[in-house]
Amino acid sequence: MSQTDAPDAYETLVDHVQQTTYISDATQLIGWDQQVTMPADGTPARAKQLSALSSVLHERQTDETLGEALAALEDADLTDEQAAVVRETRESYEAATRVPESLVRKRTELSAEAQDAWESAKADDTFEQFAPVLERRRELERERADHLDPDREPYRVMYEGLEPAFPEPLIESIFTDLREHLVPLIESIRASPVTLADPFEETYDEATQEALNHEALELLGYDFDRGRLDTSVHPFTSGTQFDARVTTRFDPAAPLEALNATIHEFGHATYMLGVPDEAYGTPLGEERYEIHESQSRFWENHVARTEAFWEFFTPTFNDHLGTAFDARRLFEAANRIYPNNLIRVEADELTYHMHIILRTEVERAFVAGEIDVEEIPQVWNDKMDEYLGVRPETDAEGCLQDVHWTGGFGGFQSYTIGSVAAAQLDATLREDVDDVDNLIRNGNFEPLLTWMEENVHAHGQRYTADELIEVVTGEPLTADYFLEYVDAKFGELYDL
Repeated sequence: MSQTDAPDAYETLVDHVQQTTYISDATQLIGWDQQVTMPADGTPARAKQLSALSSVLHERQTDETLGEALAALEDADLTDEQAAVVRETRESYEAATRVPESLVRKRTELSAEAQDAWESAKADDTFEQFAPVLERRRELERERADHLDPDREPYRVMYEGLEPAFPEPLIESIFTDLREHLVPLIESIRASPVTLADPFEETYDEATQEALNHEALELLGYDFDRGRLDTSVHPFTSGTQFDARVTTRFDPAAPLEALNATIHEFGHATYMLGVPDEAYGTPLGEERYEIHESQSRFWENHVARTEAFWEFFTPTFNDHLGTAFDARRLFEAANRIYPNNLIRVEADELTYHMHIILRTEVERAFVAGEIDVEEIPQVWNDKMDEYLGVRPETDAEGCLQDVHWTGGFGGFQSYTIGSVAAAQLDATLREDVDDVDNLIRNGNFEPLLTWMEENVHAHGQRYTADELIEVVTGEPLTADYFLEYVDAKFGELYDL
């Protein structure tokens, strides 16, 4: 059945969804502006603007026309793609109709205020500035969860609203596997006599690093006709298949941190740019949230942290920074394990997941009311000591380091899910594509981009996330490939 053969109700639904998506994308764009280019005192107006737009969106998402179209399509004869559009729209509609418009406005306005409050609190290194906003965030998120499903624990509602295909018990099982495997692996690395290179003794100005990162994106295949590279307090990517914008941040003493962040965000951008142009405005032209981090972690870890990548990229790196490092030295520096590191986005590939587990435990306890807002810094620091043997000396290095709580709770798990899925996808890619390391060594990234586009991106939201993983790899999501990968890689690096 072609689009033209579809029932009238389907055409009505698609038109409505497309117009709603266009407004949503415009809303997203002014959110990007708030974090990147908006004047410092613009927040009061921006909060009102975003709140007004959220009301418009909510009205459209709960419109009776949409409900009538969905009812008419209940037993319609649809293609698989059309059925997926209806399925995704129905899920969004049913969730939206459960939440009052007044609450939607409050949440959106608070997110804008919270962004400003978090930036100020982090800059001043004072959690107390952010605490009242965070407490209001919890109240509104619990209220929303109660509307969505009053019979379930609020945090689970929040989490599964973001990761519906990977239920919390599955992720807790994966987290248990990671805890049991990674903690002793990290301890073995701590005890290893091997010391990997840490070559950076100089400082490198922002302009120099920005030029390096810009060229890295060009070499990887980022389409600057459909994207940008900017700076922000916290790196992120925003956009569509026509306009996918990457941000990063720079530390004069740590050029690899910005490079890792930029390539991580590039992975997100490739996913946005890879969904079908012709499906823009519908679920078939949108990425699957639960899959997003697999794309960023694939490019960050399975490409940019390989020895093959540094054999290719080292001359470019040296040219920009005026250094004379060899590829092995930079490969080691990119993969050095820092158990004492305090910052998640700067964490190495192994300890990163202990950061995620810590954050998940803190926010779950906070949402449940098991800890009060003023207790968060202490609980955070205690868990850092327990899991990584280090205590933050400041709130900025501790519980204020991430922006995510300005928008809600239940999203940190996606980073670890992404790493696990990335390893599983990488294993399949390497079965399908000949000599991946040699392609990377020669700077030929197009076959990797093409494989991801054809196998992951092109489907949009045709499949649920769990279905997509199984369609592409032939088996359900599992931590096995990730654990095999880190054992092999770090076993070689640290002579374990």
